Amino acid sequence: MNTLLAPLINSWKTPELRRKILITALLFIVFRIFAHLPLPGVDTLKLRALFAQNQFLGLLDIFSGGTLVNFSVMALGLNPYINASIILQLLTIVFPSLEALSKEGDYGREKINQYTRFLTVPLAAMQSIGMYALLKNQGIVVELNPVLLLAMIITMTAGTLLAMWIGELMTEYGIGNGISLLIFAGIVGRMPVVLGQTASTITAEYATSAVLFGILAVGVIAATVFVNEAVRRITVHYARRVRGNKIYGGSTSYLPLRVNQAGVIPIIFAVSMVLLPSLAGGFLLQVQNPIASNVGRFLTSAFNPNGAIYNVLYFTLVIGFTYFYTAITFNPAKIAGEIQKYGGFIPGIRPGAPTASYLNYILTRITLAGALFLGLIAILPSFARQLSGVSTLLVGGTGVLIVVSVVLETVKALEAQLVMRNYDGFLKE
Repeated sequence: MNTLLAPLINSWKTPELRRKILITALLFIVFRIFAHLPLPGVDTLKLRALFAQNQFLGLLDIFSGGTLVNFSVMALGLNPYINASIILQLLTIVFPSLEALSKEGDYGREKINQYTRFLTVPLAAMQSIGMYALLKNQGIVVELNPVLLLAMIITMTAGTLLAMWIGELMTEYGIGNGISLLIFAGIVGRMPVVLGQTASTITAEYATSAVLFGILAVGVIAATVFVNEAVRRITVHYARRVRGNKIYGGSTSYLPLRVNQAGVIPIIFAVSMVLLPSLAGGFLLQVQNPIASNVGRFLTSAFNPNGAIYNVLYFTLVIGFTYFYTAITFNPAKIAGEIQKYGGFIPGIRPGAPTASYLNYILTRITLAGALFLGLIAILPSFARQLSGVSTLLVGGTGVLIVVSVVLETVKALEAQLVMRNYDGFLKE
């Protein structure tokens, strides 16, 4: 326990890091205040009931940092910014000019971040219109005249930009990645409410199930940490090169290939796709046409989150998107070219195309293990709900992965800054 808490204790003892921790906490408080300032004309009780029944909206609430379920001024939260980041990341793979810009160091990253901010504005406006239409069809928000509707769209878009600005301030002046920390705060902030609801509903009949669920949750978290940190290290030797009177190279390093190369992105893509039929079915059920109502009834029943079709399709989509995202973010030919450029080679493998084929061979097999794990994590809540009978405690696989990843990332950031401070002190001496 002392080893786990050592980075936090040592960081608090360091004045500079203590200031960053306090700034992060202050920004958390500001974010949560705005998260509880609701927009007018919304029935919050009906809104919470809708979110409890719709997993797609629950996913959006996770990435809004817990602001969407309250329909606050930050109702959209960080969703448009995350979507813009994913779009820019995909466009970087497609357009060579953006790829070249991403390689220009800090300047290139700042320009891409600026493009991401610009793209966030229209995405936030479109999502606010879609959210208003959805809630109006459900009878949760009253119909607004054009002026009030425009004011709501501007307010929700400005709330997204404010959340994005708070996240960037946290990244610059606080600890860790601000956007990830805000999402983490939204998930963790709802845990006391969920635990309270569970404590009031659990009876002696479900007490054993709750204990088993707790043990299962600890096992899932441990497995998530293990897979998230697991890497396959490929040995790379660098040949000696003589330039003048100096000898370069002759060292050995490792190329780390992560088992979970894609992170949480495949689950985001998969759950967005698999929930579209049931979401469309909900709209069709409200149509007066009998044929449309029958189609909506079929889609709603066939893609029930507890049904076999839903879980099989969900599992398959997670595996497919894991391979897809890994393929567009990790280029074996490019890595092989970089290794060859600096005089490196993998023992027993010829440089160039054979190295690229070998890396692709290894990556395909370790990605299968990561994809299967993500698929199991994604559908595990549905099975746990049926086995334990406890539904209020369930947190989706996306939430578990985000919480675990953010905690590990933040602890590593603290350790890195502590090491850097020690090096600075050594150099000053």
